[in-house]
Amino acid sequence: MAIDELARFSQVFRPGALAVILGSASGIGREAAKRFASLGMKVAMGDNEAAELQASADNIRKLYNCGESVFAQPVDVTSPDSIATFHGSVKKAFGDVPVNVLMCNAGTGVGTGALGERAKWDKTLAVNMWGVINGCQEFVPDMIKSGAPGYVVNTGSKQGITCPPGNLSYNVSKAAVKVFTEGLAHELRTAPTNADGKLTAALLVPGWVNTGISFKTARDLKGAEFDPAKHVHSWEEKPAAGAWMPDKLVDYFLERLKKGDFYIICPDNEVTEETDKKRVMWAAGDVAYNRAPLSRWDARYAESFKEYMAKDGYEQS
Repeated sequence: MAIDELARFSQVFRPGALAVILGSASGIGREAAKRFASLGMKVAMGDNEAAELQASADNIRKLYNCGESVFAQPVDVTSPDSIATFHGSVKKAFGDVPVNVLMCNAGTGVGTGALGERAKWDKTLAVNMWGVINGCQEFVPDMIKSGAPGYVVNTGSKQGITCPPGNLSYNVSKAAVKVFTEGLAHELRTAPTNADGKLTAALLVPGWVNTGISFKTARDLKGAEFDPAKHVHSWEEKPAAGAWMPDKLVDYFLERLKKGDFYIICPDNEVTEETDKKRVMWAAGDVAYNRAPLSRWDARYAESFKEYMAKDGYEQS
């Protein structure tokens, strides 16, 4: 018999349970670590930004007086060996405590077009796609073996669903995360070793959030030429009014997880849930109605898309 969703949630998000978060030095990952620690959970934080990771972990320990319950170690999610080393360190830090939550949240905004630089393609896919696959392949087998209730949460993007032009390599990497996580969820619910469905997966799809991803991407791309004062995109220290703060996203994410949702597509202060749904349905319609690919951005369909978004319902042609 499958586990009740509320029962799973209460059994996971409780004092003493263990959450592992890859990509937790800042932004969504850091806020999730903070929230889990506030619940009395043990938290293992990994990120390639070593100094920021340590500062974030120290701050969480101080906020919640949780000392050894928060473990932090630099990790390179593009390297299976680095993740394996991190996994070993988590086991050493927390002993036989099973992992109840795995969040594969590390990401980069480095991107390019179809014929763009191979190095940028390699970087984007290595972090955004392989980082998720590496994290899951390292931790999930032990999560299944433990028999403990839990969640595997992979961070995708709306750009991996509706695929707006402008950053194709990023879209491809996040589309891969969507497909991988869908497949993982299916394999988990049909696995004989997980017959009671205690372990499940979810796809977290943020809206516009004030995080450091664009800031760090610009910094990494421009190097010494990067001027923080001239960086136009938002992050936690320079929030945009239209974007959610990470804590609001974590609130929404946990409420949806409690309901048992797999697709956790988050709105923001500019884009509603209904708008997201209609955009997703229009994108699917490109295939179903044999329109031009990415027709939402094709001038031939501009009026049709405008009319579709203005009316009630999802009927389209």
